[in-house]
Amino acid sequence: MKLYHYPLSGHSHRAHLFLSLVGVPHELVDVDLKAGEHKTPDFLKLNTLGQVPVLDDGGVIVPDSLAIIVYVARKLGLEGWLPTEPAAAAAVQRWFSVAAGQLRMGPAAARLITVFGAKYDVEQTLAAAHAILKLIDQELIGHDWIVLDRPTAADVALYSYIASAPEGNVDLTPYAQIGAWLRRVEALPGFVPFQKTAIGLAA
Repeated sequence: MKLYHYPLSGHSHRAHLFLSLVGVPHELVDVDLKAGEHKTPDFLKLNTLGQVPVLDDGGVIVPDSLAIIVYVARKLGLEGWLPTEPAAAAAVQRWFSVAAGQLRMGPAAARLITVFGAKYDVEQTLAAAHAILKLIDQELIGHDWIVLDRPTAADVALYSYIASAPEGNVDLTPYAQIGAWLRRVEALPGFVPFQKTAIGLAA
């Protein structure tokens, strides 16, 4: 498998992390976003939205980090990571939706402001970040993982933009449960870190 990615993209790291945690051999192909490589005709053939990551599995092209997780988990029968039992599957999907919604508009957007100069409203974005982090912190009380009694794709979906939140001036110190959860994810066999940027509270 080839994973087209950008090292500072949390979406890219999410896909890379999952591939690494489940032990799938893969080749990382850097896409130069600063040079606009993601908008070139060749790349747009892989993803018409012009976004990373994109997985190429022997000609089967899968754009989008969450879609990549689903594809790999289903192809390899990774029931432990992506359950098919209805209640557990729905619980994982709930956090996929949070990752694509509240997490993107909160911690991820806050980081886009500092790292990439995005023109979002800082106060509104930080408020959104802390709102979803407070909820996640509460969900983790009494639980090692966000859904079941083991790590799942839901944890992978949430990790990258929570771990990098301080780069967007989002302070994680009030969230003790999240801090412990981050350490558990980072202790998993096959874990790969998200490339850090010395900016914001991470400077």
